[in-house]
Order: sequence, then C-alpha cells, then structure tokens
Amino acid sequence: MLGAQRIAPVNSGVVWRAPAQLESNGRARRSWVPGHRSPVAGARPIRAVISSEDKAVESGAKAVESKDGNVLSSSSSSSSSAKGIDVRAVITIRKKMKEKITEKIEDQWESFMNGIGQGISIQLVSEEIDPVTMSGKSVESFVRGWLPKPSNLPYIVEYAADFTVPLDFGSPGAVLISNLHGKEFHLMEIVIHGFDEGPIFFPANSWIHSRKDNPESRIIFRNQAYLPSQTPPGLKDLRREDLLSLRGNRKGERKPHDRIYDYAPYNDLGNPDKSEDLARPVLSGEERPYPRRCRTGRPPTRTDPMCESRAEKPHPVYVPRDETFEEIKQNTFSAGRLKALFHNLIPSIAATLSSSDIPFKCFSEIDKLYNDGVLLLEDEDQKISGNVFPSNMMKQVLSVGQKLLKYEIPAIISRDRFAWLRDNEFARQTLAGVNPVNIEILKEFPIVSKLDPAVYGPPESAITKELIQQELSGITVEEAIEEKRLFILDYHDMLLPFIGKMNTLPERQAYASRTVFFFTRTGFLRPIAIELSLPPTPSSPGKKRVYTHGHDATSHWIWKQAKAHVCSNDAGVHQLVNHWLRTHACMEPYIIATHRQLSAMHPIYKLLHPHLRYTLEINALARQSLINGGGIIEACFSPGKYAMEVSSAAYKSMWQFDMEALPADLIRRGMAVEDPSMPCGVKLVIEDYPYAADGLLIWSAIKEWVESYVDHFYSEPNTVTSDLELQAWWNEIKNEGHYDKRNESWWPKLNTKEDLSAILTSMIWIASGQHAAINFGQYPFGGYMPNRPTLMRKLIPYEGDSNYEKFLLNPQSTFLSSLPTQLQATKVMAVQDTLSTHSPDEEYLGQTNHLHSHWIKDPEVLDMFKKFSAKLEEIEEIIKGRNKNIHLKNRNGAGIPPYELLLPSSGPGVTGRGIPYSISI
Repeated sequence: MLGAQRIAPVNSGVVWRAPAQLESNGRARRSWVPGHRSPVAGARPIRAVISSEDKAVESGAKAVESKDGNVLSSSSSSSSSAKGIDVRAVITIRKKMKEKITEKIEDQWESFMNGIGQGISIQLVSEEIDPVTMSGKSVESFVRGWLPKPSNLPYIVEYAADFTVPLDFGSPGAVLISNLHGKEFHLMEIVIHGFDEGPIFFPANSWIHSRKDNPESRIIFRNQAYLPSQTPPGLKDLRREDLLSLRGNRKGERKPHDRIYDYAPYNDLGNPDKSEDLARPVLSGEERPYPRRCRTGRPPTRTDPMCESRAEKPHPVYVPRDETFEEIKQNTFSAGRLKALFHNLIPSIAATLSSSDIPFKCFSEIDKLYNDGVLLLEDEDQKISGNVFPSNMMKQVLSVGQKLLKYEIPAIISRDRFAWLRDNEFARQTLAGVNPVNIEILKEFPIVSKLDPAVYGPPESAITKELIQQELSGITVEEAIEEKRLFILDYHDMLLPFIGKMNTLPERQAYASRTVFFFTRTGFLRPIAIELSLPPTPSSPGKKRVYTHGHDATSHWIWKQAKAHVCSNDAGVHQLVNHWLRTHACMEPYIIATHRQLSAMHPIYKLLHPHLRYTLEINALARQSLINGGGIIEACFSPGKYAMEVSSAAYKSMWQFDMEALPADLIRRGMAVEDPSMPCGVKLVIEDYPYAADGLLIWSAIKEWVESYVDHFYSEPNTVTSDLELQAWWNEIKNEGHYDKRNESWWPKLNTKEDLSAILTSMIWIASGQHAAINFGQYPFGGYMPNRPTLMRKLIPYEGDSNYEKFLLNPQSTFLSSLPTQLQATKVMAVQDTLSTHSPDEEYLGQTNHLHSHWIKDPEVLDMFKKFSAKLEEIEEIIKGRNKNIHLKNRNGAGIPPYELLLPSSGPGVTGRGIPYSISI
C-alpha cells in the first residue's frame, strides 16, 4: 500500500496507480492520471450487447456465445492465456437530444478525447480480495475508440475500454469511473464482456461529475443485490465509501454537481429580505411540526437568521444531481412548460386581467374560456415562448401581436354541464372525485368538537337530531348510525382555528364546514345538512349556521352557496394536506434516508428506487413557486398566507405513519370494517366507493409483490434485525426525516419481514396509487371553477344583511361574485392542467423501461415482477368492467365520467388515468 502498485500486466493498456491519498476526513481519495495507449486503438469497433434481444457482435474475431446465446467475449482475443483474460467494457452515454452549436463543438472535442483515451478512466474491481492490498482486486484502463450506435437514437453513444484481467481475478462487482473532461456526462450503463458468466451489467442512469468539480471517482455496482452481511469481501469498503459520499458532512452550500442527501426544516418558504409581508414562520418544532426537506445549505436571510435565503426563479433550487428532471421531462415541465407557466404564462394572464380583475358576471363568461379563450397581450420585454402552454389540454392560436389561451373542456362538464349543480354529484365526488379521502362514517350523535371551548365556544354542533331526523325516510338517527348510513365531511376542527385570520385577508371570506350525508336504501349518498361556522371574536360570539336544500328558490340558491363553501374547504384540505403533505412532503424523508443509508446494491434500495424518481425536483419547484410566500397556492386558495400553517397543523393533529396504509385509513374513517375473508382483510361499508374499491386492488397487488420480494431476501430468521443498513434507514426516517414526531408511540417496529413488508407497501402505495388518485383528477374536476372553487370571497347573505336584497334580485350574480375572480380562476386552471399532465417519459407501475431492464440479476425476482405486472393488467380490465357496470352508479350513468384515476396505464398528457411509480409531478 505504501509504494506505487502494479495492478495489471504491461500490455493491458492500464496505468500505474499512485498510492491512495487520505482526505482530512480519513477517507481514501482516488486520483487518476492519463496513462499508456490501450491496445484497443487499432481494434475494429464492436456493437455492444445492450439488451437480451441484441446478440449481434462485430469484431476482429468471432464472438463466443454461451448456450443461451449470451456473448461471452467480443474482444479480438477472447481466449484465456497465461497472461490473463481479455475483456471489454462497453460504456453507454446519453447526450443532449437538442444541442446548441457550442455544445455540439464541445461534444466533438469530448468524443475525440474519449477516442484517444484521454477522457474517461475506468477501473474494474473484483468481488474477491487482493491478499496484498486487502481490498478488491482491480485493473484499470481508459475508454478508447468509438462504437456504432446501438439504436436510431442519435443522442445515445458508446465507447469501449479493453482490459486483461488475471486468471484468478474473479467476478467484477464494481466499476470505478473517473471523468477527465471539463463537464459532466450522463452514464446509462456499463456492460462487461468476456467473463464466462456472460455479459455483466452495471446499470448507472447517473450523471458522472467532472474531476475538476470532485476528484473522487464514481462507484457503480453491478446489478446483483446483496444484503450488507452478504457483501462480497472485495466490495465491502466500496459499499461503505459510496454511502459516505452520499451523506456529506452537513456543511456548506450544495453545488449543482453534488450528489449529497441531507435534511433541513421548511425554513425557505418566506422571503423576509424582500418584504415583511413575505415573511413566513419556520415549519419545525413542537408548535409547527413538519417533515424535513432536502438540505441545500443556502445562507440565512439578512432579516431572520432562522430562515434560509431563497433561490428565486429562474435560478434552480439544489437537489442531488441525479434527482433532477431528465431532458424529456424538462421539455415538458421544467426548462420548458412548468417554468414557462410561472415565468411567462401566469404573468401574461395577470397583465391581461389584473387591471380588470373582476368576477365572472355570468356562466357564459366561464364557458368562453373553453369556447373562445383569453386573449393574452404580449409585452415587448416578455414574449411568450411557444412552449408556454402546459399540455395539449390548452390550445394556442397565434395572431398578430397576440396569443389566445384556450382551455380544454374539463371532464366534469364535458358530458353534462349541469351535473355539478346536483346534490347527487356533490356527494358522488366525495367517493369518486379528486379528494375521496376525507369522508368518514358518523359514529355518534351529537357531533362534538375537540377544540378548546374556552377559545372556540360550545363544542356541540348546531346540526340537531331533530333536523337530521326529518331527512331519514322514517328511521331514527340511532338506527341510521347503527346501520352505518350516516356519513360526514368534517373540516370544522381543522380549519376553525384559522378562519378568523383567513377572513382578514383581502377578498377572502370562509367558514369551517361540516356536511352530513345519508346513504339511501337505493344506494345513493345524499347531503342532508351543512353547518358553516365562524369563530368567536372579541365583539361577537361564534356563529354556527345550518343549511338544508329546502324547496323554494331562495333556499335552493342559499344551499348552492353553502355547497360552494364546503367545496372550497375541500379544495384547500385536498391540496395542502392530502396532496402536498401526505404524499409529496412525507415522501421526501423516505427518499433522503434511502439514499443515505441503503447501498445501491441493497435489495430494498433496488425495490424502492423506481418510486423515488423526480420527487425531490418537483418538491423543490413547488417550494419555489407554488407553496412559497406569495406563490400560486397562497394567491388562489382560501387559507392565503396561512396555507402552510394549515398543512402543519394537520400534520400535528392527524398524520401518523401506520394510518397511511389504505386499509388502515379506511378503517380509521369507518369506511371499511375488518373482515379476514376479504383479500385485504377489510370490507367496504359502501361497496360503490370507486377510490377505495379500485385502490384496494392496487394495494393488494403491491402488497403481494412486496411480500414475495422481501421473503426472497429475508428468508432466514433475524435477517431483518441484523441488517444494519436497514435498521439505520428506518431509524433515520423516524428520528431525522420526521424529527418532530420521533417520539410518537405509533411508529411501527422493524423486527420481522412482516414488519418490513408492511412499511414498504405503505411507502410504495403513497408514491404510486395514492398520489395518482388525488393528483391526476385536478383539472378534470377542478378545471370548472364552480364545481370546486379554491376560495370564496363572500359569506352567505342572510335576512337583515345589507346584501340580502341584492341576492334576492340577482342570485346568480351573488353566487358568481363569491367565487374566485377571472384572474384567480385562470391561474388555478393553468396550474391544475400542468399538475394533471403525464410526461412523455413517465414510468407506470408494473412496467419496465427498456433503459432500466437490467435493474437486478435474479431470475426469481424477475419472475415475481412479471406476476406483479400481469396482476396490474388484470386489475386494469377489472376496473374497466366496473366502469361499465350499470349497478355502480358512482362510476356509470347518464353524464357520469368513468372512474379511471386508478387505471395503471396511461399515455402522455391530461388523461385522468395512469399510476406512475413515483410522485413525478
């Protein structure tokens, strides 16, 4: 270890390696020096084996194939000799699809440097120990020469590096790669040819940093899964070193090329340096608990040392390099449409409408958004790019000096434009809409608040037994509760503490709502009473008013306004709690911990990896432009500047990991009862509950796949408790990722493979099925503002109120003037359209991207995955059948859109269906 070490025969084209240098932290730093010419310089190029179907090889000598057709060797001398075995590494690199002239010139130079062996250094590391160095045996070489492209994709290129390895080298388990170029490149995979076992795959799908940014080499492991205790001796040090490099030292500001995962509180939402009005409290600690986000290390603000300074648009927020959107996704959302939405479209809408930011005066003005569109006047300083429009749901028509923003008709009114007005549709959407996760059974009467009566007044609801009794078709309230036929949508306790502050904001007037539903003998859910509450103030006691649908024109219009206030509550809780908090924010700590504590060769890392894609980047974009102080959510949803405080309060009062499992959540809400005879151990109280019925199918498929996978790797007793990486992962999720809830007693134990399967099933469900169910219906249901107003601007008029006479004279005008303005509505529609859009490179649950087809070398696991994929295809057909079942009235009938949010597959765009693996938008 002290002197220069010879690691391969003279004619292998490798270099002398200098002694390892120690960093200040005691870790070895590898440095690379361009060395001798490789013997591959004069060899004919080969065509690499990229997939199992691709068997073609071109070479100076005939390729050797195994019985199953795999290429064993494709070098010019594939036979073994006393000097060793000749093997070849084929490196697949993805370039930009669309390049500027300067980038093309740079690419040509880099390609030339690679060709002459001066661009990429590569080292094979064996799974076996070198008795001299006591680390993995290794040989080095340089990428040299060009290979024909493996496909018609011009942005995918290949290079080769040739090695001669000793006869006793063993099987390579890792590749160390060093980028000698001045800029990073995207490595797709490395395939080693020439060993008896056939091609050995090293999937990467990763950015390789330039050595000038970071002198350490990147470690890429082969596609073999190993528990920590099973790690081959030659790879133990690399396994530990790779994890250390991902954790960082918790110091300094992160650079764009970094791949460091760490935690920070939500202290970057406000911008007090810009304006006192943009200051926002830190979400952390006992008063305002919240999950942790990814640390960026930006310096504190000048005004408040507890707040982190912001990276304002268009500057990017740091996420670890491999978490950023790939180019196809960027073209759809980031560099193209999502940023254009915030930078160009929203300001253009504001410029066009702000001078006359007025309410819709009649319903035909809303219809014009779909039929005629909105003319956007172009500012000379801010031309709108052709990429502005977030998806094919919004069409653009060009004219001289103007653009026309034209929205697609949302699904909710495309079949029946008046459906939203009806009580049965209002109720149906609690079971089959975009937010079907808040309805619960009414377990007891009277309804009582848990809020402090000294602050919020008497806890009893104003909804009386007598009022309910009138609507129950001859049965008593006690009988209805016993028969599980009374349900409630209750936002009272969650929102009432904020209503007073919310109503001091300009153009905001909200209530905290409760809505009681009755499940009829004919199988319909019917709203029978709505309670709208205002908190006590120093000048007046709290007000609780109860509304019913009535039988005259006045009460009908009052009832419509009461339902609109309920929908506004529902829209806010959906966006801030069920969507942002319970999927996006709570998933982020799982992602960070997985990278910090589970090696890339850990089987659980390999299982979770598809479910982590893009989430950190979309969350960073959301903190920059959606949930930040002054962002779209504050501007367009009822809670305004208190939006994230509402989200924090919900995290404090109701979030717990064990209740995020779908069956547990349904039982908690009383929407299902335990039944061991059913597939998921639960039976639905309302059979025609599309979200739950379809969700349980997806949940069951995920659970079966996860259990078989876990059982395969943890078949021996005590393997879960003895897995040090796994235990560190779970401890970090609890104690750092969800630091503010670390002492809660409900955290599941992680002692058995059953514990592990349950934890993983919940995480995968949240990232896939749960997010799909509450995200991709945003435009189909919310794109028509009267159906789901995101805020209300007026309280309901009552007799004696100065506005009551105006209401009687023109109830339509009163109703429409209570909804968001034209500017607010158009902004929200643009954002909802974007958030409902699938990217062309989306990866859907159960499908395998051909670029990631070598994710694991394990035939049994691959067979399990095929069963999982087949199960999802079967579920898709079951759901399609349900949507055609005339007896299921919540998903079939005149004007009723089918429930497709949990159909696993989808095409790109706003489809209202499809379950991506991960929270990718």
